[in-house]
Amino acid sequence: MSINLRFVIFAPLVFLLSACETSIDYQLASIAENQPPSSEALSNILSMKERAARIDMMLNDKLNNTLPELMERTGIDMWVLISREYNEDPVLKTMLPATWLSARRRTILVLFNPPDGGALERYAVARYQVDTMFQKAWDKESQPSQWQRLVELIEQKQPKVIGINKSEHFALADGMTATEYEDFFAVLPEPLANKVISAEMLAVAWLETRTKMEMEYYPSIVKMGHEIIKQAYTSGFIRPGITSTDDVVWWLRDKSKSAGLENWFHPSVSMQRADADKFDHIQAFSKNKANNVIMPGDLVHMDFGITYLRLNTDQQQHAYVLREGETDAPEYLKQALAKANRLQDIFTQLFAVGKSGNEVLAEARRQAISEGIKPSIYTHPLGYHGHAAGTTLGMWDAQAGVPVQGDYPLFANTAYSIELNAASFIEQWGKEVRIMLEENAFFDGQTVTYMDGRQTEFHLIR
Repeated sequence: MSINLRFVIFAPLVFLLSACETSIDYQLASIAENQPPSSEALSNILSMKERAARIDMMLNDKLNNTLPELMERTGIDMWVLISREYNEDPVLKTMLPATWLSARRRTILVLFNPPDGGALERYAVARYQVDTMFQKAWDKESQPSQWQRLVELIEQKQPKVIGINKSEHFALADGMTATEYEDFFAVLPEPLANKVISAEMLAVAWLETRTKMEMEYYPSIVKMGHEIIKQAYTSGFIRPGITSTDDVVWWLRDKSKSAGLENWFHPSVSMQRADADKFDHIQAFSKNKANNVIMPGDLVHMDFGITYLRLNTDQQQHAYVLREGETDAPEYLKQALAKANRLQDIFTQLFAVGKSGNEVLAEARRQAISEGIKPSIYTHPLGYHGHAAGTTLGMWDAQAGVPVQGDYPLFANTAYSIELNAASFIEQWGKEVRIMLEENAFFDGQTVTYMDGRQTEFHLIR
């Protein structure tokens, strides 16, 4: 018995993309690009009880109103997700109610989209009731075997196609462990086993699709991230000649925690200045000197992200440290920032439903280079995870394109971290400077909209 779990060829999906071209009518507030985030952004953070209610409301809405369409699009009418406690499938974890911080014992979720067009059916073949999100479908006292009960449920529903989370190319869609896979097929009768396929495309679709309800809250989360970045740069915490980049990193961690937020990655703070050092991408993002003291004339860069209501931000912005007598950043640095903003415009204007990440990357690089910009683009999906599932639009070390993940097509109602940099040679410094920007945006199928504006002016450290 074999199961074809190889990567799905995308050409057969092209005709399905038209169904996604009609975007949800998101009423995102219009925010001026240079308008600083209000301090109110951090004053409306919900209590844990209120957050749980909102998370469950968004999850229930997505299960009811979005998942059936995604299952139809990918041709899977039954989705089986299996996890054991503390070794959760990344997708299953996004479906657990807010009060379930992990699976319990072995938790099996079964989602069935009935052929009669009825409501999506949600079952938990589990020892415990999974809140009210899923109907409890196993009574150990009447059927001691959890696996046999799963088989009974599948036989009762008679699905045409059964999807499981196994994927070679998308890590977040590869959540079924080897043990669960073996145990599942050990009890599954051959007629049912022959119906099993990879749920790779369904898992990615579930993770990448943003709902109308989620988008009612996402911009405010992005605003929270912007506010913390602004405070780090301009609150007076940074004292030139005394404060180190590592001091700022830990300030960011402490500020996030004190605000009731989590960081999904350890922040990084780096600098460029008029010295002999050349830009190194790895050093800037992962091996930066920990105790570089911030000095007047420095161009400071920050990479920072938070998690709230199960949604993530990922943002990079710059600040200039004013020298004595200066009231603004030098014009040559402003021009470098404007060049990076132009690269953002070139890139996001090329988004189109059905176009692959590699296509957008190649077109954007070609146009940018023709305009005299030296581009590097490494944009990724954003949502339940910081580096989320979906279309990969370049990597900093793969500017010719990314096989497989970069071939995945763009869909409507998806969010991205528009991450890139533009290099400019600064004669006054005698070297090349990179303006590294990362802002969070939503693609409605027609237009890319920054959820809380973008940086077009440097923060100023006095």
